[in-house]
Amino acid sequence: MPDGMTEIPVRFTLNGAEAEAAVAPRMPLIDLLRGEFGLTGTKRSCDAQVCGACAVLLDGQPVSSCTLPAFEARGKAVLTVEGLAADERSAPLTEAFVNNAAFQCGFCTPGMLLAAKALLDADPAPSEETIKDALSGNVCRCTGYKKIVEAVEEAAEAMR
Repeated sequence: MPDGMTEIPVRFTLNGAEAEAAVAPRMPLIDLLRGEFGLTGTKRSCDAQVCGACAVLLDGQPVSSCTLPAFEARGKAVLTVEGLAADERSAPLTEAFVNNAAFQCGFCTPGMLLAAKALLDADPAPSEETIKDALSGNVCRCTGYKKIVEAVEEAAEAMR
């Protein structure tokens, strides 16, 4: 840490449990999650808020953890794909992705799942256009999106 820079204490809820760390002022949330907590489901890709691979939910809203300073998580709830996997209420969402072959390489899947969760929490019966809009911040180079949209539609029906 350069002279004159101090670490910032950060307390937050991480996947339902209390978490605490001291972070450098410019440390992005993704580095805290992957480095300090070993949560490697959050993927680094563009470092520019474009691809969605690093998406996590911050107080229920999708954010790009590659550009969000880690200290911004203070007092908030962070949900990663690992926390989603442990949430029984979200099982229909992950099952729908499997049932619909909504992933191939899997790199975008964590961000897609979290964006879909945020959508379904806000709108349990979204239209196809609403789903497409909610997922628009996530880039997938493998599937062509059709299977992903179908998976979210199936999950919405199963979760209602």
